[in-house]
Amino acid sequence: MNNVDQGPPTPVSLKSAGDALLIEWSDGATHRLPWSLLREACPCATCNEKRRNPPPPADLPVLSLDEARPVRATAMRPVGNYAYAIHFTDGHTTGIYTLEHLRALGERASAG
Repeated sequence: MNNVDQGPPTPVSLKSAGDALLIEWSDGATHRLPWSLLREACPCATCNEKRRNPPPPADLPVLSLDEARPVRATAMRPVGNYAYAIHFTDGHTTGIYTLEHLRALGERASAG
């Protein structure tokens, strides 16, 4: 057995599966992350601010057509070797999801 530290797990496969992202990790774990969960967990500054200071509830919220549709990814690209940028159908494109963030979301989703 080799005792060399292999480092943290990395994705070996990322696939869109309709309403979710399937990630297979180098340590054998597999996670299914719904696009809606990824969108809600966006780590960008704007989304973090909205989570910290949500707007007051509206009496009758009006949703745009994009907000009323189920959210999906329109594009996903690597950012260096540490993260992925995901573009969503609601027009949001600024979130950079680190591998650690994706792994943590997957672990929470699996524990469910």
